[in-house]
Amino acid sequence: METTNTITARTPWAPFMRDIPLHLDYFEGSMFDKVADIAARYPNYVAFDFMGRSTTYKELIGEIERCARALKTIGVRENDRVTIAMPNCPQAIYMFYAVNLVGAVANMIHPLSAEKEIEFYLNESESVTAITLDQFYHKFEAVRENTKVVNIIIASVKDALSQPIKAGYMLTEGRKIKKIPKEAPVIRWHEFLRLSRACFYRYKVERLSDDPAVILYSGGTTGTTKGIVLTNKNFNALSQQIVATNPMFRPGDKMLSAMPLFHGFGLGVCIHSMLAQGGRCILVPRFTAQSYAKLITKYRCNFIAGVPTLYEALLRLPSMDGADLSCLKGVFSGGDSLSIELKKKLDKFLYDHHATIQVREGYGTTETVTACCLTPPTMFKEGSIGIPFPDTYIKIVTPGTEEELPYGQEGEILLAGPTVMKEYMKHPEETAQTLRRHPDGLIWVYTGDLGTMDDEGFIYFRGRAKRMIISSGYNVYPGQLENILDAHEKVQMSCVIGVPDPYRMQKVEAFVKLAADVPATEETKQELLDYCRKHIAKYAMPYDIEFKDDMPKTLVGKVAYRVLEEEELKKVQAAEKAATEGHAS
Repeated sequence: METTNTITARTPWAPFMRDIPLHLDYFEGSMFDKVADIAARYPNYVAFDFMGRSTTYKELIGEIERCARALKTIGVRENDRVTIAMPNCPQAIYMFYAVNLVGAVANMIHPLSAEKEIEFYLNESESVTAITLDQFYHKFEAVRENTKVVNIIIASVKDALSQPIKAGYMLTEGRKIKKIPKEAPVIRWHEFLRLSRACFYRYKVERLSDDPAVILYSGGTTGTTKGIVLTNKNFNALSQQIVATNPMFRPGDKMLSAMPLFHGFGLGVCIHSMLAQGGRCILVPRFTAQSYAKLITKYRCNFIAGVPTLYEALLRLPSMDGADLSCLKGVFSGGDSLSIELKKKLDKFLYDHHATIQVREGYGTTETVTACCLTPPTMFKEGSIGIPFPDTYIKIVTPGTEEELPYGQEGEILLAGPTVMKEYMKHPEETAQTLRRHPDGLIWVYTGDLGTMDDEGFIYFRGRAKRMIISSGYNVYPGQLENILDAHEKVQMSCVIGVPDPYRMQKVEAFVKLAADVPATEETKQELLDYCRKHIAKYAMPYDIEFKDDMPKTLVGKVAYRVLEEEELKKVQAAEKAATEGHAS
C-alpha cells in the first residue's frame, strides 16, 4: 500500500459506512452543557432507572445543579480534582456532571480498589474531595491522612431507593455494611445536599470543549498505572459517534448500563452517550449474569453492552429460556476479544430468542475513552473488529515507527480522531511516546496492540504487544502486581501470569521465589495473600500463589514468564482432558 498524506487514502472502509457519515459536526461545550441541551428538548423523558425508580431529564438537571451548588459551598473550584469511587447509581451520575458543571475534573476510580491503590489515586490526582459509598468509607479513612483530601462525602444505596425497596435493602444488603461512627469527619449525602442552600449563584463555570474533564486509569504501554486525562470534547464526540454508527437509535431508547462508571466503556458508551443523546439508562449497581438477564427482559432494553465473559455466562442461564429479545436493536461486545466460536453461539442465541440482529464487536483503548472501531450494522467479516467511527482513522505500521504496512500485514495499530486523550497525567515522556504528530498533521495513538487491515478497511486484532492479563473484562498489569509482591520482605522474586479460565477468560496466578530461610508453608502463603488484599483490587487478586525454588530465565536473565504460561496451559489442558474422559466413561 502506498503511503500518502491525503486522508482519503486511509478510508478504504468508506463504501461500507452506507448511511453512517464519514464526518460529523461536534458539539462545542462541556459534557453538562450537552446533557442540559438534551434535557431542554426532552424534559419529561426518563434519563435513568435505578432499582425500580425512574428519574426524568428535568429531575436529573435539577439534582446535578443542586450538587454543583453544594460542591461550590464546600470549596471545590475550577480545575480541582474530585475522586468518584462509586458503582452505577444515581448519586454517581449527579456528582459526575456536577463536578463538570463547577469546572472541576472527575477522577474516576474502582470502588473495590485496595487501600493502597485508593491512596495512590488520591495523591496522583491531588484530589481535594472524594465521594464514595458507606460500605467503602473505612478504606478511605485508613489512608486519608496521607492525602490532600479535605472532604469525604458518603452516600448510601438506600438513599436512592423507593420506600418499599429501601426497607428490603436494609434487611438484607444494608445489614452487612459496617457502621460509620457518628463523629466520623465526613459529609453524609443528605447533609451535602442541604449545603446547596448556601450557594445561589456563580456555581456554573464555563468550560471549553478542549478543557480536561475526566481522569480514567490505565496501565498505558508500559504497564504502570497512569491517569489518562480526557476532555469534554472526547466524551461529547464519542456520544455523537455512537449514535451515528447506530442509525436505528431513537431518543427514549433503553441501554442496559451494567459496565462500570470508572471504565471508559461504561462511562463513555453506557452512560454519557445515552444521556447526551436522549437515551434511557437502566443503571445496574452490581451486576451478575442473572441480574443482567432479568433487567434485559423486564425493561425490554434496546441496547446492551458487555464483555465476552458476561455473554458467555448469559448463554448458560436457565432463566433466559423462552425470553423474547425482539426488542434489541444493538448488542455490543468489547473489553476483550470475542472468539469466533462465542460469537457464533451468541448470534444463534439471539436468533433463537427472536432478536433480528447479531452481536457487533468493537475495539478501542482508554486513551480514546473507549471504542473507536465497530462492526457496521449491515456487514460482518469473521474475526474482524469492524471499521473506524466517523472522523476516526486507523493505520497499521511497523511497531514504533511511522512506516505504514501493506494490507494484510501484521503491525502496530495506530488511532487518530476526536476522542484521543489530552495526556497521561504527570507522565510527559510516556505521553510523547504514545501521542505522536505525523506529517499528515494528525496526532496518532501508538496502542501497543497488534493487528492487520484488509483492503476494504476492516481491522483484525491479533494480540497485545504489551504484557497484560484481561480478567472478566478488567485490565490487569502483571508488572504492577510483581512490584507489590517484590516489596514484601519475605519475597525475593515474583512473576504474575494469566491462566485460562472458562468464565473469566483469564485468572491471575502468582509465582514467588521466597527470600532466604523463609519457609514455603501454607502460613507464608496466607500472609502473602493477606498482604496482597491490602494492596491489590479484588478483580486483580491472585487466586493462588505457587512457591518456586527458582524461576525460569531468558537469555538476558529476565524471568521467562512465557515458560510459566506454557506450563500452566498444559496443566489446564490436561485437567480438561481428564474431565472429558471421566465424563465419557
